[in-house]
Amino acid sequence: MIRILLLTFLMVNAAWAEPMDRIVAVVNNEVLLESELVDMEQTVRQQLHQRNAAMPPSDVLRKQVMERLILQRVQLQKADSIGIRVGDDALNAALKQIADNNKITLREFRDVLAKDGYDFADFRDSIREEMVISRLRKSQVEDRVVVSDREIDTYLTTQAVQGGSETSYHLLHMLINVPEAASPEQVQSAQDRLNKIQELLNAGGDFSEVAAGYSDGQNALEGGDLGWRKKGELPSLFSDVVPGLAVGEVSKPLRSGSGYHLVMVKDKKSEETHLVKQTLASHILIKTNELTTDNDAEKRLEQLRERVLNGDDFAELARAHSDDTGSAIEGGSLGWSSPGAMVPEFEEKMNELSIGGISEVFKSRFGWHLIKINDRREQNMAEEYNRNKARAAIRQRKIEEDLESWLRELRDESYVEYRDS
Repeated sequence: MIRILLLTFLMVNAAWAEPMDRIVAVVNNEVLLESELVDMEQTVRQQLHQRNAAMPPSDVLRKQVMERLILQRVQLQKADSIGIRVGDDALNAALKQIADNNKITLREFRDVLAKDGYDFADFRDSIREEMVISRLRKSQVEDRVVVSDREIDTYLTTQAVQGGSETSYHLLHMLINVPEAASPEQVQSAQDRLNKIQELLNAGGDFSEVAAGYSDGQNALEGGDLGWRKKGELPSLFSDVVPGLAVGEVSKPLRSGSGYHLVMVKDKKSEETHLVKQTLASHILIKTNELTTDNDAEKRLEQLRERVLNGDDFAELARAHSDDTGSAIEGGSLGWSSPGAMVPEFEEKMNELSIGGISEVFKSRFGWHLIKINDRREQNMAEEYNRNKARAAIRQRKIEEDLESWLRELRDESYVEYRDS
């Protein structure tokens, strides 16, 4: 008994002898712990290693990770304050989708995580936080972005003036943050950092490595990589500058409300617009309800299919039997449809058929269907396609600009006290 008590005492004291977790920063009414910082550093190191990206010096990486954690924390706090939550059902669906995208089961996914040294419960928490932040950004920024027809017209006019195929740019970016209503000392500090960055670049420094060590941008640890952007997708600050840069050339410092920006064109490419393949299909829909079961609906359509194969007119049967009243009056015709216009089950069956073909009976979320393919064509959808593309490009540009401002305001409004040493 005494031996057991002594052993317990030694074990407890051994635990007390281990270094205790410490606070490295206070963010509003919460603390960031050393363990959180270390865990995030390890994750970022693994990500950089997997991408074969340059590894910043340890002190630089620690600072970058600290800022990323702080920004993450203030967003989670904001989400909590306005009641944004992610329930277990939505989280489980997201995890299953991740597993499906990797063509493995959820059980296999857990095993892969364990093999790579990740705790599944911690992974669940991190995905939940990502989903919360995504919903927050959607409600506070994305849903508030409006694109007018006039903006689309201006965008398309500009593209027409430039002529030819549209050019895309692979961009790298650095931001040297200047707080709102900055003091002269803060402005001078930012200018000193900008001068240091330019010295490093002029001496042959790699843009991505310098960005990872000095940039305050969201993509700093990814080397400032903004990916491929068309001119209309560029932030307004860059739109007149980037087209004039050669591959590998770095812009002069650009000033915005967020601070100083440097942008480099890593590569360029031209893209061509393609014709859209469209299908002219008709269908007969039988819906299920309290009086019509799945079995009843399927059996009715099988009988109608047999009549069509024996020579009855599909359009007449659609007018008489289809529950889709909008198309039934047109003999079941759905008009010309482009890829992605129909639900996946319908489009899959439709694409399997040749002209004149009659599908098997199948079910979608709308009910039970029978399809006939009337014709196919390649249609020049340039005007509609270009307007939709322009709307998406303008919207994405606005979201990025508004998100940057919103994050800066959220960060500036937060109380942050560093205790890292």
